Amino acid sequence: MWPAMDLASFLPVACELLTVPSVADRPEELAKALDFVIDFVGPGFTVERFSAGGKPSALLYVGSERPQFEVIFNGHVDVVPAPAGLFEPRIDGDRLYGRGAHDMKVSALVLAQVFREQAASCAGPLGLQLVTDEEIGGRNGTRHQLEQGVSADFVIIGEQSGLEIVADSKGIATVVLRATGVSGHGAYPWRGDNALVKLLASIERVLAAYPVPAEEAWRTTVNVARIQTPNNAFNLIPDFAEAWLDVRFPSEDTELTGLSKSEGRESEFAEFFGRFCEPGVTVVVDRADPPHHADHGRPEIARLRQAVRRHGYQADFLRKHGSADGRHYYQRGVDAIIFGIGGSGLHSDEEYADIASIEPYYHALTEFLAR
Repeated sequence: MWPAMDLASFLPVACELLTVPSVADRPEELAKALDFVIDFVGPGFTVERFSAGGKPSALLYVGSERPQFEVIFNGHVDVVPAPAGLFEPRIDGDRLYGRGAHDMKVSALVLAQVFREQAASCAGPLGLQLVTDEEIGGRNGTRHQLEQGVSADFVIIGEQSGLEIVADSKGIATVVLRATGVSGHGAYPWRGDNALVKLLASIERVLAAYPVPAEEAWRTTVNVARIQTPNNAFNLIPDFAEAWLDVRFPSEDTELTGLSKSEGRESEFAEFFGRFCEPGVTVVVDRADPPHHADHGRPEIARLRQAVRRHGYQADFLRKHGSADGRHYYQRGVDAIIFGIGGSGLHSDEEYADIASIEPYYHALTEFLAR
């Protein structure tokens, strides 16, 4: 028999964690959420702490020296900003509402409980990796730990998945187009050089290459997130304009995936998108991270799917259009999957965790480690 998940004890703890407004610009709350989960795990484990860019993280394991882990559980306790009321969790039937309930404090707490109960008896070393910057890219959390030598054979990231297996998620690039021109009176457009017109023409070329899909499609997409100009008058020709592009691409897009793995990937992405631009438009890429892919045939995935199915879920493969910290492992040749509880409404005012999925999630992880 496997140990039982005591929801009556677990849910109040989860609700307490959800009250912590652990957003990126509140470092004391990030530390509070991190320490809360570490305290929940309790004594008897090594707690190795890291910090980069003002973002704390931790790695828990058995023993005095960090091993090469057979499995790492990865969870983040940071959340996106929200009104104060969303940090007052509430339970309505089988739903636990609150910022971070679905993404992903509840899953992180389950990972911590399974780690607490199973790490000492696992056949191979198990690590619990807790980070506080996943929502802003994971570079100072998961990636920083990997740069400090943390490594594993297989990684389970507790992002929400409804107990399905996410072995593929898209890469991301944040592209800024900046157009310059010559100002002048709007009644005499031939006397100026309209930066906004050049910018719009450049965006049109980008969208012609990557049109907005009419329905869900597993291909590269570009979202025009912002277009702005400091111009504040109808009769003035703008001499500057800027646009933000949010680019998401799967591993099947070999051109962008190849660029995202290179050492100078931001500059190479800038050169790539510069091909779409009018003269006078420059490109700046602040971030370019590769997609995430894990081998679907790994025996660890097969064992996890078997455990999930014993608890009434199909554990089908699910592809995610968003990005997560799995990409940092993918860059280093480590297979990572996303596997988390059910729920809905992440990043919205109606975010909730499906309470009915918590116990099957706990049991699936426990059985996976035992087998």
